[in-house]
Amino acid sequence: MELLQWRILPVLILLASFAIYLYVKEPSEVPRSGCSLLPHYHYWIKSKRIVTPDGIISGAVEVKGKFITSVVTENDWRGTSKGEQVIDYGEAVVMPGLVDVHAHLDDPGRADWEGFPSGTKAAAAGGITTLIDMPLNSFPSTTSTESLELKIKAAEKNIYVDVGFWGGLVPENAFNSSALEALLEAGVLGLKSFMCPSGINDFPMTNANHIKEGLLVLAKYRRPLLVHAEIQLDSESHLDLNTEDARSYSTYLKTRPPAWEEAAIRELLTVTKDTRIGGSAEGAHLHIVHLSDASSSLDLIKEAKVNGDSLSVETCPHYLAFTAEEIEDGDTRFKCAPPIRDASNREKLWDALMGGHIDMLSSDHSPTVPELKLLSDGNFLRAWGGISGLQFVLPVTWSYGKKYGVTLEQLALWWSERPAKIAGQKLKGAIASGNFADIVIWDPSAEFDLTNEYPVYIKHPSISAYMGRRLAGKVFATFVGGNLVYKEGKHAAAACGVQILAKNMNKLTGLFIKRPLYIFRSMDYLSKDKAKETKFHTARRFVVRN
Repeated sequence: MELLQWRILPVLILLASFAIYLYVKEPSEVPRSGCSLLPHYHYWIKSKRIVTPDGIISGAVEVKGKFITSVVTENDWRGTSKGEQVIDYGEAVVMPGLVDVHAHLDDPGRADWEGFPSGTKAAAAGGITTLIDMPLNSFPSTTSTESLELKIKAAEKNIYVDVGFWGGLVPENAFNSSALEALLEAGVLGLKSFMCPSGINDFPMTNANHIKEGLLVLAKYRRPLLVHAEIQLDSESHLDLNTEDARSYSTYLKTRPPAWEEAAIRELLTVTKDTRIGGSAEGAHLHIVHLSDASSSLDLIKEAKVNGDSLSVETCPHYLAFTAEEIEDGDTRFKCAPPIRDASNREKLWDALMGGHIDMLSSDHSPTVPELKLLSDGNFLRAWGGISGLQFVLPVTWSYGKKYGVTLEQLALWWSERPAKIAGQKLKGAIASGNFADIVIWDPSAEFDLTNEYPVYIKHPSISAYMGRRLAGKVFATFVGGNLVYKEGKHAAAACGVQILAKNMNKLTGLFIKRPLYIFRSMDYLSKDKAKETKFHTARRFVVRN
């Protein structure tokens, strides 16, 4: 029997390779009608401002099927096009599509809060081409292979952009390496945990012991752990809420001081040292989500990075746009955790982002139904916490970042390149030959008012803190895997986004299940030059359809 398996294995590998080759070589056979507003398999995108890893160029991007096949300057492009469709965007910016690694789409179970169709339509309208969905706020939370399967089924034929999934690290599975490995084998791109109550009953909080165990398992898969870093301190819990004005934002701010973030990060750093070279969890990576405190917490993160911990940190547009001083009494649209802090803290966040100490940005899109926001009561202590604004993160970052000298290259770094790396997507995050044709076209100078007349695709616009703002940076078009999925207020007829599942290459049976998946193969041990030569054949993610 063992001999028979060894004889069959090379045949299976050959068949799998041939299937991948056919899909990459002949994608024109895949129907594009309904998936794209542009019915062309081979075309060029032309602009005077194309953001590439080597800088901004005037030139053109060639797209064949799902992939970018060449990026050329204006001089090299002349005469290159041989009758193919050319879309000339003039002075508009052509940039890699945004990769948002922190979004709550709440499907299945709470699709009335947000769902895959509405959430991914909003993403496409905002230039986001890849979303990684958080494991909580949906019901059940994604903490097992069974709940992941429910998530996969809910997303099927309902996503307009590519969507991957984080799994949940909770006390129930933290000390069960078999359960965690099963979840990772099933395709989650990494794990997420909370160090404080999450507000969701089936997603309880973890401590450093749980996180240490999770990192040991993740090290085998070279995938990250994302952590909500706040710890409730007893010394900070003596606020008499009965005597405080619950409609005042300052009251809510007192309930979650910066010391909560600092305490959590101090505890995290007792285990992240294991991720250093030679450590017991080498290969794992810890990513701190939505940093709000730009003082002591950030100093601790800087020190850990210098010491060699495999560690990164994100913040969100709402912390960069808003300040505690401007939040009016009762305006619970602004409630989130960690909270929006004062103007001085916002300046420090911008300094840290511009200085490279904060690695990237995410939306932390956390919607709900308007009733739970208590918009009429205005009670900050009882209202659901979370900022809703998936569609607006690009113009918000640009609009508020201009005074700090934000460049287009920095936007691509914070919103595309580094998030793609955290999510393990080596063929996303940059406009480069061989990458997926995930592209956003936008005009940094185009201003617009977020009023009720503006086309908004998130499910409940009324709860968004961004409504009523005047922003600059209008998205004209969004391409996902070569499909024009959004153009000037119109979406493609069909939801043809792909689910991103991490699958080990040696699990050949995964090739034959009846849903789209990505096959995982590491390029970590290839030299940089060799990796470029073999990109199509040893990439970490290939789409296979059966």
